[in-house]
Amino acid sequence: MQRRTVLAALTLLTLAALPLAAATETWTNAALVDGGCQKKVKDTPDSHTRDCALKCASAGFGVFTADGHYLKFDDKGNEQALAAVKATDKKDHLRVDVKGTLDGETIQVETLALVH
Repeated sequence: MQRRTVLAALTLLTLAALPLAAATETWTNAALVDGGCQKKVKDTPDSHTRDCALKCASAGFGVFTADGHYLKFDDKGNEQALAAVKATDKKDHLRVDVKGTLDGETIQVETLALVH
């Protein structure tokens, strides 16, 4: 009887220690801005230019949510964002669709596509 109790307790502790699987989320038509300019363009993110995003790319990228909150990207997302910005001829109004999981204030990006 004690053996079962100990085994059950160990099983519960093991399960409790496992991280919960984060749900995949989607951010649609979100304003893409580099981390260096996010405070400066918070009120007008669509005015942020492609040239500035390329110049400030070393600060990383992220998006503004519908309520104006800035979420940064993980390394994979930064790579995808930089590639998308380099590939577009849009001058400003950089918008993306992002799919990933939120870890604190950082999106662990699965996919990212520039909205045309």
